[in-house]
This record gives sequence, structure tokens and C-alpha cells, in this order.
Amino acid sequence: MASLKICSQSSKQWASLSSIVFTPTASYSTEVNINSRMSAFRRGTGGRSSFNGVVATVFGANGHLGSVVCNKLGNTGTQLVLPYRGDFYDVAPLKMCGDLGQVYFTPYNLKDENSIRKALKHSNLVINVVGREWETRNFSFEDIYVKGPRTIARIAKECGVERMIHVSALNATEKPEPLMLKEGSKFLSAKWRGELAVREEFPEAVIFRPSDIYGSEDRFVTYYAAFWRRQGAGMPLWKKGEHTIKQPVCVGDVAQGILNAARNIDTNGQIYQAIGPKRYQLGELVDYFFRVMRKDKEWGYYRYDLRYAPLFWLKVNLTTKLPGWPIANLGWEKLEREHVTDCVDNSLPTLEDLGVTLTRIEDRAPWLLKMYRAHNYYDEELGEFEKPAPPPIVA
Repeated sequence: MASLKICSQSSKQWASLSSIVFTPTASYSTEVNINSRMSAFRRGTGGRSSFNGVVATVFGANGHLGSVVCNKLGNTGTQLVLPYRGDFYDVAPLKMCGDLGQVYFTPYNLKDENSIRKALKHSNLVINVVGREWETRNFSFEDIYVKGPRTIARIAKECGVERMIHVSALNATEKPEPLMLKEGSKFLSAKWRGELAVREEFPEAVIFRPSDIYGSEDRFVTYYAAFWRRQGAGMPLWKKGEHTIKQPVCVGDVAQGILNAARNIDTNGQIYQAIGPKRYQLGELVDYFFRVMRKDKEWGYYRYDLRYAPLFWLKVNLTTKLPGWPIANLGWEKLEREHVTDCVDNSLPTLEDLGVTLTRIEDRAPWLLKMYRAHNYYDEELGEFEKPAPPPIVA
């Protein structure tokens, strides 16, 4: 007969870590056998239909970044434990990230320690990608980015999890410089405190600081394409976006960096800046998005100063008071954060140090914005529209 055995063995190697495996046995006992080595249960060459000996718990698995991370982990034969909130059917498609029997789901609440412990007790790798761009009456930024990560890191240590990867934000700082909000971005401040909390509980944790992430169903490229973000044909940006520099990064590049860091134990305790290959002025970048959408000046598009847009301010105030999901993710916190210039610390490693080949936004934006194009029934291959000029690069 076959029964479920839970095996745990400490090791510094990626291929020899704790896991849940099915092994043939004559008894029906589920007793823990700590003498078994996981290398004995590894099967295959390391692909999707293999088991590489790693069991990873991914918090925030159904998010924009989390889903891509799960897909890359599953492709290397990693067993996945995916905690979820709400309806199971929201995360059910992630079952396809791994082979049969490699993906497990468990309900959890960020404020319920028992549910977090249940999600971590059989894992040797934990990845925290939990994120929300606005506060709710149930979860503040302090709950999401400080208390939650601290709890996960502490319980991970108690459960014997060997490695932890925590995703923060590029411009996280103790006291963000205010633009529109009196005290600056609460999001970036909470991210900073969250890093310190994780370090206190799990000193060898690997921290990633991504810039604005773009990709399918993102909140950067499609955010500016949404009709609710603009005012008619006009796009309001703080000081016309001429004083803000951005270095956006592709979601696949960040996920690959996380995978490469998980494979290499030498990354323990490191902080990686997940940034794209080029820097752009925000105003020029948004202009490029509208050129790709065939909504340039001939369509009526223009860019103006957010400081002198009273009707847009009124719309933002209205949006923040509506219940539920903010329309187009629009809110004062989002506006504050999108106009913060990306500050890169040259003393810290980047994704390129992890062996990641970075993707240019010009190579992805046409595909991401295809559904937003005007005259979408015209095919670009017929040459009826000029290829949009790429945005100028800032040195």
C-alpha cells in the first residue's frame, strides 16, 4: 500500500530539502521519519514532470508577480504550497503550474498564525509576494507590509524553513519625500519597515526591490491606458511628468531573478534591485504608450500638469470614496507613488547579477496595449500606420 509520509532533512543544497512525498510502505502510519534523505525521492531531470526536492510556499501566488513566479517554480519540478484568501476558484488555474500532485492549496489569513503555520510546516522555501496598492478597512499598509511579513518570517523560522525571499519596493524609504500627500507615500514607508521586520525575524532572507512592474494584466502600462486615468483626451501628470524618471521592469525578469536566487544559497542576506535596462522620463514614456495605441496628437491626446486639474482631483476624491475595487486602481496613494523618481543604489546588485537578460519595454508594450488601440481592425503589417517612435532614454 502507499501512504503519505512527511520527511524533513536539513541541507544546504537545492536538491536535498524537506518535502511531502508519497512512498511505498506496508504500514498505514504517517509518522515522521527524519532519517530519510530527500535526494532519494528526487525524480527526473529537473523539468516540470520532475521533483527537485524543493517545497515552496508562495504567499500572494495569485497576484501579478506571484502567478509568474509559481509558473517558473513549477517548470523546474518544485512542489508548490499556495495559500489563498477568498474563493478557491480564484487560484484554481495555478494548478496548471506544476505536474499532477505537485501543487497544493490551503486557505489562510494574514492575521491568523495557525493558517500560516499550516502553510509553512512542510516547506523549505517561502516566498512572500503579498501586495495591495490601496488600504481597506480590514487591511492597512501596516498589516500588509509590516505585520504580515514579520509573522511569516517568524513562523518560517519556527517551522525550520531554510530559505526566505521577500519582495519589497525599489523606492522604499523611511521618510518618503511628499509630493501630493502631506506625509508622502504610506506604501513606500510601510515597505521600508517591512524589510526591517523581515530582517529581524529571518536575517538571511533575500530581499527584492522591484521598480514598476509591467506585463500582462499589469498596473503600469495598462494603468495609463485606462480611460479613467485620463481626463477626456488629456493625461494629467505631476509637473507634466517632466521631473519624474522611471526604470520599469518586466514581470518575467523579476520572476526569473527570484527563481535564480532561490537556486543559489550564496544569495542569502542579499538585497537585489529589480530594475529594467533603461531609464525614461515619465511624460515621454506615457506619450509613447499613446503612440502605440494610435492615440497621439491627431487623436486629441495631450499631456498637462496635474497640479492644475481641479476636475481630475474631484474624480480622484470620488474614486477613493467608492466601495470595492478602485476604478482603474486610481487613488491618491497611487498618484503619489507613480511620480516618485526611481532611485538606484549602485552599491547593490541587480537582476543582471543573477544572470537575468533584461527585457526592453519597447519590445512588450505593443502587445500589451494591442487591445487599447484605436482603429484596431487595421493590421500593422499592411503599413497603414507608422511604427511608433520609442521613448527617449535618460542617461
